[in-house]
Amino acid sequence: MKQESWIRPYFRWYSGRFTLYLILGVLTLLSAGMLMFTSGFLISKSAMQPYNILLVYVPIVGVRTFGISRAVIHYVERLVGHDTVLRILAKMRVRLYRVLEPQALFIRSRFRTGDILGALADDIEQLQNVYIRTVFPSVVALILYAATVVAMGLFDVTFALLLAAYIFVLVVVLPYLSLWFTRRTNEEVKRERNGLYQKLTDAVMGIGDWVISGRTAEFLKSYAQDEAAVARKDRKLRAWARWRSFIGHFVVGLVVVSMVYWAGGEAAAGRIDATLIAAFVLIVFPLSDAFLPVSEAVERTPQYRVSLDRLARISGGGAEAVEAAAGEVAPRTAAADVRLRDVRFAYAAEDADSVDGFSLDFPQGKRVMVIGRSGAGKSTLLKLIQGALAPSHGTVQINGIPAAAYGDRMPEVISVLNQSPHLFDTTVSNNIRLGRPEATDEEIGRAAQAAQLGPLVAALPQGMNTPMRETGRRFSGGERQRVALARILLQDTPVLILDEPTVGLDPRTERELLATIFRTTQGKSLIWVTHHLVGAERMDEIVFMEHGRVVMRGSHAELLAREPRYRNLYRLDCPEE
Repeated sequence: MKQESWIRPYFRWYSGRFTLYLILGVLTLLSAGMLMFTSGFLISKSAMQPYNILLVYVPIVGVRTFGISRAVIHYVERLVGHDTVLRILAKMRVRLYRVLEPQALFIRSRFRTGDILGALADDIEQLQNVYIRTVFPSVVALILYAATVVAMGLFDVTFALLLAAYIFVLVVVLPYLSLWFTRRTNEEVKRERNGLYQKLTDAVMGIGDWVISGRTAEFLKSYAQDEAAVARKDRKLRAWARWRSFIGHFVVGLVVVSMVYWAGGEAAAGRIDATLIAAFVLIVFPLSDAFLPVSEAVERTPQYRVSLDRLARISGGGAEAVEAAAGEVAPRTAAADVRLRDVRFAYAAEDADSVDGFSLDFPQGKRVMVIGRSGAGKSTLLKLIQGALAPSHGTVQINGIPAAAYGDRMPEVISVLNQSPHLFDTTVSNNIRLGRPEATDEEIGRAAQAAQLGPLVAALPQGMNTPMRETGRRFSGGERQRVALARILLQDTPVLILDEPTVGLDPRTERELLATIFRTTQGKSLIWVTHHLVGAERMDEIVFMEHGRVVMRGSHAELLAREPRYRNLYRLDCPEE
């Protein structure tokens, strides 16, 4: 999707409103200019003590007229402008939702939560400023630039050219210098602020991981350092803004001095009335209000570019995933051979690889534990295996077919039990039935018994037809996980991914749940992502990840024998072993 498509179509769709907004913007500043012009003339004329009030009655009426019209036109201009932009904002949000919703699972897997929330909350809001704070102030300034030079040319062509040079500095030279000095810093600040937003959002949503891994202080220190770096660049931008303001007002001061000199000379030569000296000088100030903001307006463009880049990446992500899913897919099978070869993946070109050179085989029935700190690349690895992400380098294949090609049929091959399985406000039976909607009541009952839900179901007032309430809050954490396990057993896929399913459970419940999982999934491939080593002795292979790379791998016995670090970690996790 082209970046400009988030901007250009709205100019066409709202061309009438934009034209009206532009006309009102020009009229607002012309009214302000004429108010100051007639005020200067009135002050000068009144200072000459006319013998009859009728001699200043016209400028008095003019001052009142322009004063009232300026306020009224400015109000209508703001009303039209904000009404138009809010309509555009609503359309942008609806459009982004329509991009995200059909491929929600693909996009949610491809992009971090903070990226998506940032696009919804910040980038769309940012783009409304393209119209109100950049495009139209700049266009109005250019129109008034031309009008001012032409109007002054009627009095003195030479002075009109000098005035054109002054204004050229305000509307072209200073904005160009401002953009040149701040482009890189503005882009970095916008990108780093997005990174802070993303980092904080993902950390809050995964706060359990930070607490469990004992890295809370490390996160706070890292976040504070990143925030300090952004603050330093903000101070640099504010310092330049002060210099830019000084230069702009200095040029306006030169215009005022030049205008005084010119008007005085013209009055002395008898080419204009002396009462117009103040009028010509005072009109400079409202017109400068149109020219001075151009630098700030142009300076904002790098921020828009960063927002457009992210929107383009996100809005294109789902389409890429759907295209990837269009390949050849094997029929449902009882066995799945998962192979990863030199897999690399980064969420963005400027990011480090979340998975870096990962190779591993998961033949049917193999049980592998993947362990590492938060941010080690474990979650990204799971998304690659599930086909929600396509590797930027290397291959991820299931039975010889790229994992990304399975698309909507991936649930026939891989099922997932994570730390927060979603349970709906319906019966126990219906929540289990989601694993295979066509399953009979007998099959659901057998899955529940296998997950050791029998005693719980027997104690419920309506048995399997008992409502679980919203998110399953009627039951404990261990009971909710058993319902989710029953759902997965009913799904009956050859590969099962365990994504921290025991987080938040007490040690006894954790061991009981793991014992049930290991007993009921004999013959299935297990890919178990975790932070600690309880149950490691029951796995065929253990893989340690750090910064996207494999730093240790082998069976439990092999790692105990040759890796001192593994022995220490195992003793800390399982002191009674």
